[in-house]
Amino acid sequence: MCGIAGILDLKGRREIDRNRLAAMTNALAHRGPDGEGFFIEPGIGLGHRRLSIIDLEGGAQPFHAADGNSVLTFNGEIYNYQDLRAGLTAKGVALKTQSDTEALIESWSLKGSACLEGLVGMYAFAVWDKARETLVLARDRLGEKPIYYMTDAEGFFLFASEIGALLAAVSEMPPLNPEAVADYFAYGYVPDPKSIYQGIFKLPPACKLKAARGAGVEAPEDYWRLRFGDSVAAQGEALHEEMIDRLQAAVSAQLVSDVPLGAFLSGGVDSSAIVALMSRSGGSRPVTCSMGFKEGRFNETQHARLVADRYKTQHFEEDVTVDAVDLIDRLAGVYGEPFADNSALPTYLLCGVAKRHVTVALSGDGADELLAGYRRYAFHVKEETVKSMLPAGVRRPMFGALARIYPKLDWAPQMFRAKATFEALATDAAGGYMRAMSATPDKPRAALLSGEAAESLNGYAPANVLAGHMAAADTDNALSRIQYADMKTWLAGRMLVKVDRASMAHSLEVRPPFLDHRFVEWAAQLPQKAKLDGFEGKAALKAALADDYLPREILYRPKQGFYSPVIDWLRGDLAGRTAALAQSTRLKDTGLINLPAVKRMAAEHKSGAKDHHMTLWALLMFDAFLGQAKAGGEQARNAA
Repeated sequence: MCGIAGILDLKGRREIDRNRLAAMTNALAHRGPDGEGFFIEPGIGLGHRRLSIIDLEGGAQPFHAADGNSVLTFNGEIYNYQDLRAGLTAKGVALKTQSDTEALIESWSLKGSACLEGLVGMYAFAVWDKARETLVLARDRLGEKPIYYMTDAEGFFLFASEIGALLAAVSEMPPLNPEAVADYFAYGYVPDPKSIYQGIFKLPPACKLKAARGAGVEAPEDYWRLRFGDSVAAQGEALHEEMIDRLQAAVSAQLVSDVPLGAFLSGGVDSSAIVALMSRSGGSRPVTCSMGFKEGRFNETQHARLVADRYKTQHFEEDVTVDAVDLIDRLAGVYGEPFADNSALPTYLLCGVAKRHVTVALSGDGADELLAGYRRYAFHVKEETVKSMLPAGVRRPMFGALARIYPKLDWAPQMFRAKATFEALATDAAGGYMRAMSATPDKPRAALLSGEAAESLNGYAPANVLAGHMAAADTDNALSRIQYADMKTWLAGRMLVKVDRASMAHSLEVRPPFLDHRFVEWAAQLPQKAKLDGFEGKAALKAALADDYLPREILYRPKQGFYSPVIDWLRGDLAGRTAALAQSTRLKDTGLINLPAVKRMAAEHKSGAKDHHMTLWALLMFDAFLGQAKAGGEQARNAA
């Protein structure tokens, strides 16, 4: 696990500024504290920061292929590297190390980008081909590892693991992208391929990109596509056995490590399943790490302890009281872009707990998206069923009228908050799903953004992102379409970003076995009832684990999630900072935020008249991002 960076002259063979490249790798030092390396030739420079996990003595990067033509800088882990090594040896390739890095570059030398089909792992890497004078970037299938890129005004192409490394290499901060700002307040993050800045992009998951001297930068190209269906024929016990066997294989593949390895254990279904299967893999006694808040309703450590006791793990847990004021600014620097998932705070702290005991931790990430664990999936399927019974000409005006007259009861029990349901029934599938998972709904977001922002958007709607992915899902199944969209947006842009940045800030590697692409491809072909049975998500997984692997108390208790007490903070420790948002010069200077609307929302939330906690949290994180971005960019450039 590492940090990568590079600079390519698209026009010729101008000298690469080593200090500029070093500024980029210095900004990634937290991702790779164990070593630093550079490859620089006329017109090309590659940098690398290493966190040693496999073959601690070998595998230093950038790594040169045996034929002397290709050079690799690589972030991630290739879990099937031993199989790749065996295949390479059979073809007469003489390997010098025991690393997955060498297995990757020699596979590339033999097959080029076709080798991507045979990789099992998480990765973001760049390969320089000296003979062809081309640079190819590639990112793993689900987007576990990040890679950003840009072309500067002088014709240099730059890439890096984090956006802060790019900012360290530019002479002035790029302007904000208004569409990305609108996306951020809609989703709570900026979905791929945009970044918050104009001219800086993220390589989407399962994509490769080629930049060539004299030919420019090509558009990203897919090399893998997830297809949903219902081709898995097994049912009942046979299905449950196959589920366990395939997940066990994914877990076992990710246990390879030359440094201490453990697992996160929240007490929920997903992490508990991973720990159960780790314990049955025949290796050493697992190390497990848990963290809870001292506020009881946010604490799951007692459930984690049940699983730890059952499997006799080496269990470490901490209950913490969060200094939210301090963490907001710290997290803004860690994420590099505005990021409003409030569970980033406990995730960041949990990674700190885990790093004290292990260097690699397995997690349960991806199970909810893949196996329909979110409650919003069940509601969406029900809504789409109702829609199918009524013509759009009847449905839209009828439910639209009900939505307009029904009060918005933010503080009422869920069953009485029907306004959002009526709104969803009055719109199309993408619009309805957008309402279910939006950080700031359309109307408050329109009020929040300034007239200047609205003009620059020129009719752009963040829901277009979801609509595009749902249309590309190549299925008519309502559940599969939103799962596909979530894989491309929510999973890649929010859940995996949250864990990657929080873990790498502590130089901790996190591996999610549920996202082994072989398991993902199989699970995507499960019939809907195996995933969502009525309102029971992850139905087949829970049935497969019940009793023999995990107690029903763990499997069938209400989903709690890993969240922070944000509502309490906004009325307590953060109340003053929230009220001050309306006078923020940073927000004002963007020209994109309507400060009177911010003042009104803060007052309404404080009084209890309305619940704006998600929007206010997003504003706090956006304001903190603006401050950290300016300070971080100046510090990095001064250091260079």
